[in-house]
Amino acid sequence: MMVNKSTVKEEALKKIKITKTTASRLNEVDFNNLAFGKMYADHMLVADFDGKEWKNAEILPFQHLSVSPSNAAWHYGQAIFEGIKAYKDQEGHPMIFRPYDNFKRFNSSAERMGMPEVPEWLFIGGMDMLIDIDRDWVPTGEGCSLYLRPFMIATDEFIGVRPSDTYKFAIINSPSGPYFNKPIKLLVQDKYIRAFPGGVGFAKAAGNYGGTMYPTMQAKKQGYDQILWVDGYEHKYLQECGTMNVFAIIGNTAVTPDLLQGTILEGVTRASVIDVLTDMGLKVEERPISIDEIVTAHNNGTLREIFGTGTASSVAYVEQLDYKDMQIRLDTAKYDVGAEVIHRLDDIRTGRATDTRHWNYIIDRK
Repeated sequence: MMVNKSTVKEEALKKIKITKTTASRLNEVDFNNLAFGKMYADHMLVADFDGKEWKNAEILPFQHLSVSPSNAAWHYGQAIFEGIKAYKDQEGHPMIFRPYDNFKRFNSSAERMGMPEVPEWLFIGGMDMLIDIDRDWVPTGEGCSLYLRPFMIATDEFIGVRPSDTYKFAIINSPSGPYFNKPIKLLVQDKYIRAFPGGVGFAKAAGNYGGTMYPTMQAKKQGYDQILWVDGYEHKYLQECGTMNVFAIIGNTAVTPDLLQGTILEGVTRASVIDVLTDMGLKVEERPISIDEIVTAHNNGTLREIFGTGTASSVAYVEQLDYKDMQIRLDTAKYDVGAEVIHRLDDIRTGRATDTRHWNYIIDRK
């Protein structure tokens, strides 16, 4: 996406105060052994919405937030977030992968949750400034990235069911390794439901994830890594794969659930994978796909691969899918489509391949 970065950055520089840490924690990081989401970079971005405008925008040392016990987000769930990744190109310059798509989705989530829109100078310009300051925290190891977590919470100190008047926006950064470091096992969940049409399934709202915790815990007790969620009416049409979008490679066609029902996230990685699959010459179908179709394709030998896609996981191979008494096992060593998708995406995100679609937002040199 082509944008006028200079204008956005100039506005951000005028409105965002910078207070740098005097004691960097960078030397505590083992970049050869990064877990996911367990360590945080030196700085964070915070800003407040006072009911009319965003103010008090500041980049400051990573620290705890002070929140009242009567905070509205804790009681009524007005909380949204995004997941974005930054990489380094072959010359060592930090690059954010498709941040404007996340910016658009963040504000879509905000609208659905009755929260204020976050302006471009704060979300994009602030993220640019933050990564510029913490550029040494962006890892370069295979499968590693700087994971960016923008989020917004209600901050009214009021126990009453109504939208908050005030909010806090923040961005924190975490140098991270792969989310999944091995193929995953899925249980098709036909009792608990993640989302219905008309709900908030398309939004990246905290409550979407809170409601999945218990059934996922039960699935993990049975030896599964995640749940393959299906619709709430017929309990057979695929929605999401854990916290990921899902793709099935059937013959030379890639099939993924469409977005028309508003029950699944409009994944940025999903959109990227669709473009890459098309470049590879596969036919891509966005449409309802049932578990029955998956079983039939497996039985007749046309089901080649199933994988999940998401910012955190990138592309996660599925090696086992259990539905009622049916067990589908897939040889992930033969996942040539998924492997090529990963290869092409990684090359674009790290500057090894030409970014023809302008997905990368390059952080200018100091």
